[in-house]
Amino acid sequence: MRKVLIVGAGQSGLQLALGLLGKDYDVTVMSARTPDEIRSGRVMSTQCMFHDALRHERELGVNLWEAEAVDVEGLGVSVATPDGDRALDWFAELDDVAQSVDQRVKMAGWLELFEERGGKLVIHGVMTSELDALARLYDLVIISAGKGELVQLFDRVPERSPYTQPQRALSLAYAHGVHRRPEHPEKAAVRFNIVPGVGELFMIPAYTLSGNCDILFFEGVPGGPLDCFDDRPDPAAHFARILDLVKRFVPWEYERCRDAELTDSKATLAGGYTPVVRNPVGTLPGGATVLGMADVVVANDPITGQGSNNASHCAATYLDAIVAHGDRAFDAAWMDATFERYWEYARYVTEWTNALLQPPPPHVLQILGVAGQNPAVARRFANGFTDPTDFRHWFMDPALWEKYLAEV
Repeated sequence: MRKVLIVGAGQSGLQLALGLLGKDYDVTVMSARTPDEIRSGRVMSTQCMFHDALRHERELGVNLWEAEAVDVEGLGVSVATPDGDRALDWFAELDDVAQSVDQRVKMAGWLELFEERGGKLVIHGVMTSELDALARLYDLVIISAGKGELVQLFDRVPERSPYTQPQRALSLAYAHGVHRRPEHPEKAAVRFNIVPGVGELFMIPAYTLSGNCDILFFEGVPGGPLDCFDDRPDPAAHFARILDLVKRFVPWEYERCRDAELTDSKATLAGGYTPVVRNPVGTLPGGATVLGMADVVVANDPITGQGSNNASHCAATYLDAIVAHGDRAFDAAWMDATFERYWEYARYVTEWTNALLQPPPPHVLQILGVAGQNPAVARRFANGFTDPTDFRHWFMDPALWEKYLAEV
């Protein structure tokens, strides 16, 4: 049995670990926290996993909350006017449902499942000096912890990383009691609210420790009115501030939140990070090489909701590559080639995400406007969140958009 060490217990690392166990690999996962510590901790993210990513979980038999989690059946877009009205507002159904499971629920459950299936779990935060000695005990070492000292092993790739600072100030809260949008009361949907020059508000149906809920998630332009959480307010004050911002900038969403309350005392988060693409191969002081995955090597802003989807796709790509490699050495050349297979997907997600962080060009404004009148355009945009590679065929290029517009 080939021995694999995975450092980090997030979507990508645990999905890969569980997949490798199913292929008879000897797998060790190192996590900085126990399952109970994860469950009792602060929320870690927003997430909405679309059909292609959910399919990877179903194939591995790790879709443990699918029956309980609310089905996200569509995506809606609203654009605010300066006076608090809506310049446009539309909704489109997804071809296949999406779901969002609080990472506190999923990662704690997956760690326990990993041990139940025979994996070796080590609760320990790893430093580079410790990893140097550990690497000699394994055929392959993978770093999936996107924060901390180990990320410094992987150099930024300038030509793939246009930003050197965070492009949004992020703030969120998980809440019970949020009502459905009156335009589609029977269908749970992600609502994408754009406030030009200010930022975005996402309303995401989700499943958390206490059942189904909604995530209120602001992406604020740095230095603007949504960038107001540096004082790190306590959860109650944080939530009250988010509701005030909703009332001020997207009042139609505030109407849904009149009965809302936090799901728990650790259901708020604020921060930000710089989008970056890194070299996938890290070299330890002793000369051993390690492979980075998911957020370690491709960290996008969450404005397109692709973080967990990218992580799932990366894990599936790495699983196939590891199994196909057989008994051969996992050298730096193999690591580079494996990442490039993933990058062939992730590059389109990165280009699309980075584009949405900029003021929209005229043809994108036209797309959003036409989508409000043409269901085919709206549906294609909505389903692009499931397969973002489709955007390169019509959304990213004005000439391709004009060609598609003529067809529909």
